Amino acid sequence: MTAYVVVHTTLKNADKMQEYGAAAGPTVAAHGGKVVARGPSEVMFGENAYKAMVVIEFPDRDTARRWYASPEYQAIIPTRMEAMNSVFVLGGE
Repeated sequence: MTAYVVVHTTLKNADKMQEYGAAAGPTVAAHGGKVVARGPSEVMFGENAYKAMVVIEFPDRDTARRWYASPEYQAIIPTRMEAMNSVFVLGGE
């Protein structure tokens, strides 16, 4: 069943964000994922301090976990940490 990684994010460094995005995109694609939504976020109920969100679709939860744990993605996490504050949430069947 389809699974989604929802990333809530607030930009810290635009240059690092470009570097991170250029590196992260190919890792998502290599694991069968695709970005299905991105942009500013709006809280409709509750609280969320983040300013934007990205939704990445994967064929299933295991594939999403393999993407996140992959050496290629793990290698760019330090750049991500410089680029943005974020929370990654895995959902779906």
